[in-house]
Amino acid sequence: MGQPFGSYQNEIYFNGLGGIVPSYPMAFAELEERASAALPPSVWSYVAGGAGDERTQRANVAAFDHWGLVPRMFVGAAQRDLSVDLFGLKLPSPVFMAPVGVIGLCAQDGHGDLATARAAARTGVPMVASTLTVDPLEEVAAEFGDTPGLFQLYTPTDRDLAASLVHRAEQAGYKGIVVALDAWITGWRPRDLSTGNFPQLRGHCLANYTSDPVFRARLAHTPEEDPQSAVLLWTQLFGNPLTWDDLAWLRSLTDLPLIVKGICHPEDVRRAKDGGVDAVYCSNHGGRQANGGLPALDALPAVVEAADGLPVLFDSGVRSGADIVKAIALGATAVGIGRPYAYGLALGGTDGIVHVLRSLLAETDLIMAVDGYPTLADLTREALQHVA
Repeated sequence: MGQPFGSYQNEIYFNGLGGIVPSYPMAFAELEERASAALPPSVWSYVAGGAGDERTQRANVAAFDHWGLVPRMFVGAAQRDLSVDLFGLKLPSPVFMAPVGVIGLCAQDGHGDLATARAAARTGVPMVASTLTVDPLEEVAAEFGDTPGLFQLYTPTDRDLAASLVHRAEQAGYKGIVVALDAWITGWRPRDLSTGNFPQLRGHCLANYTSDPVFRARLAHTPEEDPQSAVLLWTQLFGNPLTWDDLAWLRSLTDLPLIVKGICHPEDVRRAKDGGVDAVYCSNHGGRQANGGLPALDALPAVVEAADGLPVLFDSGVRSGADIVKAIALGATAVGIGRPYAYGLALGGTDGIVHVLRSLLAETDLIMAVDGYPTLADLTREALQHVA
């Protein structure tokens, strides 16, 4: 085993002896505050905002406060093992970077997808690359190094285009396909509506479409010659309200692991499992799509029970290492980070993301050390108590 993740704090303290303090915030609140100043208002509202009055977005975060980890002593957790096996992928930790459709715009140089992929290469934390990227999926995958990456598909209404995107992801070396089920239509987002801003309608983050041979064949002129027609075609193809009848077709598109994202009901878990998926992804899109809903964390235990051994990915509201520990204890196989890494990117590109990821992993590791849970397998539902 290499250096434990918690050793990041030693680096920081020893640097402090030489008068060097961290370049990036250590606390989420400051990270968020500084990112709001660093990002253009239109990008900030899109990334930080959510659906409706954002009650569900806040509830996602608050749900973690209802659980407390019970310390266990005389465990001798000098060595911790945070590694996880996810459909054959050996990962050093249970953390991954959740798909963020405008992550490309969060970087100061406008190439945030590439910066995120480079952070994945440096940390071993996988990136789930969105269909909505500034740079084509092939160029993103080329930056992964030895870290596996997943491709998140927004399933278009054109089945040939869907097949093309999936096959491109296969050829580029992605290790799984994550199908988003809860974003075929845009939720009610007052922050964005108040400024009339929807990035894709302005031609942003459409590189995977404009570089795709099937998409280009649907156009009278190339996207370079007539970008507005490309945007118009995208609006016609983007949203596919999938039904259970589509699952067999989705399964037939690839031999890669198929993960379905947005699953929060046990019956949906069972039907997806029967349909041949390799993992379910419990998420409410970080509260960005539908307000008034259940916090994703509250849905997690029943999803895990219904999955009955099938891997369960989870995101929505994760802001700290303590949150990661609690999600694992409630049954998540792997835990996705969203806004925190986007904010790190806004402040420092790849270095900013690496700092955020190392900080989250260090806190996770140190909580496991202090509270006596040397492996992820030790983090069971019995390790938690409900807090009023």
